[in-house]
Amino acid sequence: MTDPIPSQPETADAVITASDLNLTFQTNDGPVHALKDVNLTINKGDFVSFIGPSGCGKTTFLRVVADLEQPTGGQVTVNGVSPEEARKARAYGYVFQAAGLLPWRTIGGNIRVPLEIMGYSKAEQADRVRRVLELVHLDQFEKKFPWQLSGGMQQRASIARALSFDADILLMDEPFGALDEIVRDHLNEQLLELWGTTGKTIGFVTHSIPEAVYLSTKIVVMSPRPGRITDVIESTLPRERPLEIRDTPEFIEIAHRVREGLREGHA
Repeated sequence: MTDPIPSQPETADAVITASDLNLTFQTNDGPVHALKDVNLTINKGDFVSFIGPSGCGKTTFLRVVADLEQPTGGQVTVNGVSPEEARKARAYGYVFQAAGLLPWRTIGGNIRVPLEIMGYSKAEQADRVRRVLELVHLDQFEKKFPWQLSGGMQQRASIARALSFDADILLMDEPFGALDEIVRDHLNEQLLELWGTTGKTIGFVTHSIPEAVYLSTKIVVMSPRPGRITDVIESTLPRERPLEIRDTPEFIEIAHRVREGLREGHA
C-alpha cells in the first residue's frame, strides 16, 4: 500500500488546509471509507485540480470544504476557520456537474438567486449580474432562458452565478465533464482567462488528465477508495497557456507523471 502524502508546510497564504482528514460513510452494507489520511495545503490564487478514478473521494473532499459533508477524523480549515464558519461568511462559490439553472427564470434571474437570498439591493443585484455576465462572455444573454442556451453556455451561466457574490474561492465539481471536446477546450481557455482576471483560488474536480495539466498550478492525484493522495504535482507551465502548449515536452512530461500516479494508486 502507498504511504499517505505527509502534511505540506502551511504558509501565510494558505486558504484551504487538510490535516489527517478522514471520512467514513455508514451504510447498510457496512462502512465506506471515502477519504483516508488526506493532508493538503491550497494557497491563495492556486488552481488545484483533483484527479482520480470514480469513487476516490475527489468530490467528497470538495464537499467537506464546502461544509456539505462532515469529516469523521482530522481537520479542515478554510481561511483559517471551520468549513461551517467559512460557509456562513460566504467564502466560496460552488459549481456542480450539472448547471442546475431554474428553467422558469432568465439567465439574469438565475444569477440573481443567491444575491436575492443574501439581501442585496435591486441596484446592486443588477450591477453584479452585469459584471459577471461580462466575465463569462454572456452579456448578450441576460434575458434568455436556460433552454435557449447550449450546454456550454449554461455552464458558463452557472459559473457566473457562483461568482456573483464575489467569494474568493471557487469550487468546481467536474463542470465540463458532459460536454464535447471542442466545447470543453473552449471553456478551459475561458476558465483560465477568468482565473487570471479574478485571481480566485480554484478547486477543480476532473477525470481528464489533459484538462488537469492544462488548467492547474497544482494537480492532486488520488487513489481508489479509500481515497488517498498519491501525488501532489506542482506545475512548471507558464500562466499564459495557449491550447498548443499541450503538444510541448513539458506538458507531456507532467501528464506522464499524473498517469503514473494514477497507476500507482491502483497498484
